[in-house]
Amino acid sequence: MHVRNRTDRLPEWERRLDLPLLVASLLFLACYAVIVLNHGRDPLLGDAALSVLFTVWALFAVDYAVRLVLSGQGVHFVTTQWLDTVVLLLPLLRPVRIVNTYVTLQRRRDQPRLSLYGRVMAYAGITAALLSFATALAVYQQERGAPGATIRTFGDSVWWACSAITTVGYGDVTPVTSLGRVFAVFLMVCGLALLGAVTGSFSSWLIQVFGREDQEGPTSAANRPPDDLRPPGS
Repeated sequence: MHVRNRTDRLPEWERRLDLPLLVASLLFLACYAVIVLNHGRDPLLGDAALSVLFTVWALFAVDYAVRLVLSGQGVHFVTTQWLDTVVLLLPLLRPVRIVNTYVTLQRRRDQPRLSLYGRVMAYAGITAALLSFATALAVYQQERGAPGATIRTFGDSVWWACSAITTVGYGDVTPVTSLGRVFAVFLMVCGLALLGAVTGSFSSWLIQVFGREDQEGPTSAANRPPDDLRPPGS
């Protein structure tokens, strides 16, 4: 009974902490950006950003430990919640948990503000933007000053991240360090997954729209408002 009571408190803990942790994730990314882009120019600013960064990471660790205890799963929590474990070790990957925060926030409303397709595309777009920015910072930190590096500025790194996550890969700037190439592989895999989700959702939406036109006729379908503008339940 004691374990079950702790388990019952887990959803409440997650509901209360998801939004603050989302803000903390953005703060962590901002502090990391300051550390990378400052590059020792202002030691006081760099030290302050580093202190906030470690404080935020400690908050992530406390949240993970509390959820581990409340879950009642013991060490199995590490494997069953593998994404949370990876994100704890690599906090720059926290943007991939945005969907969990979105689900928690939607539980407070009766109806979602966006359709299913809109939610998928919005999540994929926001995640792609945050992951691209985080990876651009990480690659720039590894590549600057490396022998034979083509990514010499943060602008070069952002350009590379945009071409990598969209799987275009112009090849004009590429990572030359081992860790930089690991980041590149990760970003390309994420890009394939996110673009696949957006493309699949958009294609399904088009099929639904054209299917409705075939069933209702072009005139009635043209007068019907889009899914996102239609009142709930209609």
